[in-house]
Amino acid sequence: MDANEIRQRFLDFQVKKGHKVIAPAPLVLEGDPTTLFTGSGMQPLLPYLLGKEHPEGTRLTDSQPSMRLQDIEDVGDPRHTTVFEMLGNWSLGDYFKKEQIRNFFEFLTKEVGLDPSKIYVTCFIGNGKYGIPKDLEAAKIWQEVFAEAGIDAKIAEIGSAKVGDERGIKEGERIFFYDDKENWWSRGGGIETTPLGDPCGPDSEVFYDFGEDKQDVEKYGKAHPASDGARFMEIGNQVFMQYRRKEDGSFEELEKKNVDFGGGLERIAAAAIGSHDVFKISLMKPIIDKLEEISGKSYETNTDEMRVIADHIRGAYLLSAQGLAPANKTQGYALRRLIRRAILRALDLGISTNFLSEIIPIVADNYRDLPDSILTHRDTALEVLLKEEKAFRTTLNKGLKELNKMAKNSGKLSGADLFKLQDTYGFPFELSVEECYRSDIDLTENYVKEFEEALKEQRERSQTASKGMFKGGLEDHGEQTVKYHTACHLLLAALQKHVKEDICQKGSNITADRVRFDFNLDHKMTAEEIKKVEDQVNEWITADLPVIFDEYDKAYARDVLKAHGEFWDKYPEKLKVYTIGDFESPISREVCGGPHVEHTGALGHFKIKKEESSSAGVRRVKAVLD
Repeated sequence: MDANEIRQRFLDFQVKKGHKVIAPAPLVLEGDPTTLFTGSGMQPLLPYLLGKEHPEGTRLTDSQPSMRLQDIEDVGDPRHTTVFEMLGNWSLGDYFKKEQIRNFFEFLTKEVGLDPSKIYVTCFIGNGKYGIPKDLEAAKIWQEVFAEAGIDAKIAEIGSAKVGDERGIKEGERIFFYDDKENWWSRGGGIETTPLGDPCGPDSEVFYDFGEDKQDVEKYGKAHPASDGARFMEIGNQVFMQYRRKEDGSFEELEKKNVDFGGGLERIAAAAIGSHDVFKISLMKPIIDKLEEISGKSYETNTDEMRVIADHIRGAYLLSAQGLAPANKTQGYALRRLIRRAILRALDLGISTNFLSEIIPIVADNYRDLPDSILTHRDTALEVLLKEEKAFRTTLNKGLKELNKMAKNSGKLSGADLFKLQDTYGFPFELSVEECYRSDIDLTENYVKEFEEALKEQRERSQTASKGMFKGGLEDHGEQTVKYHTACHLLLAALQKHVKEDICQKGSNITADRVRFDFNLDHKMTAEEIKKVEDQVNEWITADLPVIFDEYDKAYARDVLKAHGEFWDKYPEKLKVYTIGDFESPISREVCGGPHVEHTGALGHFKIKKEESSSAGVRRVKAVLD
């Protein structure tokens, strides 16, 4: 069964259960400053989940193409993609847990044909502080459906994912209780940060087991559904919106309860073929096969490169087929970056000539079943992408030649060199950095600062969506981006407290999806250091500390307030200082132009996703807020 068939079977199945098929939203959003693209199946339905009546009724279903560029650096492993399709169904005050759980299990086992013994599920363990009970209702329903399939599903009381990494799974366990970091949904993240008046509630996630041999225990710990590693893959999440947060901070049951279900089409298709590698499903493998043919190289020995190319070209086609054109700002720049990254990886495979004309028709055929209402520019997509490929080839050849010449002459590249490559040769800053990483070309310690100074001198500061050239390094001033900006201050303070006192910022890129933070450090952070930093940031978030600012004379801010700042000689005589925590003994005090949240409790749960080298003596952390 291929992915297109699974999509259609899902929609047909939901229609049989009384749902109306609604048109998916476009990937490119208009009028939403918080995100560049539709990032989930529920995103377009949020107003109706918050109480607005939907014209199609109370039972809805669709298949929503989605894009999350925060995963772009992770593409290359078996499951991360920038673009994916979310199968969704919703009950707006209609059916609830029993019907949802039974229907999804029926779809997976009867329609898709998954082995019930390979399905594992999670439920919410409850929260005594807020009087929210353990979701025994959902667990009991799961036990019933498993029993009907001949499986005795035992319950495991795990709590946190970290405990699970140490504990693993005991024989017969199939239903796992986790805390609100794993099994609670609200717009604010965890229970503590649930916005007042918002519907919220527990969720029940469904995982597929690809086998014990897939788990790297040394790297990820013992396997359990919420663990990292390749054994378990989440294939669906059922959110049960049954509570509302009251003005006093407590929770009450909703009279009208909602169900929000989202299932990853690519992941369900991977489970259907028994492979933990989503790049082997029908939406991906034909692209990989063509890349093998063009390059004369195998997927097994060039896995990362082919995964990145397949993912990025797929995303580029879906964006251009919806009418988006490459540009130097916002969504158009994201499209341009996908194309350019794919072409750079093709060079690694020895593909030095234009090749999109051989790949795009395959991608277009893979998505022939998506409705014309969303792919409104199928006929012109190929032309748009080929034009961009041709233009970038010219830029690429000149830029790479000059980059290597500069590196040969000086041994390392400065920010001024990178600016020259962009300004003179049209070779983008971030692609220069990526090429330096790939080719082991050293960068100066302050290359980001040097690059930005060169931009300022030339009065050519470009406000692009990918490199964070907005004020304060922010992609935009949307709500989620502002949260990440505040989290960035907490991260620096935690690094200084638990890793090294003299750590300072060497660069940052803050978007609505994540924070990327560069800092001086002469060693790779240990797992213990990463955990201490994570735990400290989350402790400060849970403490719901005030975030305040005021303007001060530069000398007073530096000498009396002891505010943290990197460029005192360049600051104006009057500057803004942000303080987090008690004013007399703050946990963070930085010179910053803002904006920030008013209290740390608004941030959600902080998690470091990756720690890596940025350049000599500089480390890079990528982190998200759940």
